Amino acid sequence: MVLKTLISNARERRELALENLALRQQLAVLKAKQTRPRLTRADRLFWLFLSKHWANWRDSLHIVQPATVIRWHRQGFRYYWRWKSRRRGRPSIEGELRILIREMSRANPLRGALRIHGELLKLGIEVSQATVSKYMVRHRKPSSQSWKTFLENHASELVSLDFLTVPTATFRVLYVLVILGHDRR
Repeated sequence: MVLKTLISNARERRELALENLALRQQLAVLKAKQTRPRLTRADRLFWLFLSKHWANWRDSLHIVQPATVIRWHRQGFRYYWRWKSRRRGRPSIEGELRILIREMSRANPLRGALRIHGELLKLGIEVSQATVSKYMVRHRKPSSQSWKTFLENHASELVSLDFLTVPTATFRVLYVLVILGHDRR
């Protein structure tokens, strides 16, 4: 008991005032006419604030566990970032600019987004290159021929080669090269 008194006298005034405030807050929660103490949002914010600004806040906490206060803090952090990132994407551009980008890409099919972006900058229109490529007209590529069509078109130029060895009855090795032309098949 004497040791606790000496330690409490040696504490800073700020820390003693914070401990007093924490204990009074807990008493106020316990004095509420309820069978089980319920913490309001203000009580939770109080403990979050106290945990940030006072190193020994765990020592005077008796109603809830310190892990609960840390969980509240993490949950508040999640809520903050969810609120902060609720807006999505870039702001939309005007319809006239979208039409202009599409017309430029139709008129100049060989120009890419970089070149059209440069032309728009020369006109004084501030828009990113990614936005330009988003609204450009996608030119359909001609369909490539099927494998069957390729074989029909190029059968006269195709040859097949095979190289093999054949052992003879006298245990000599014959080297055989087979060349087949596909134009007659």
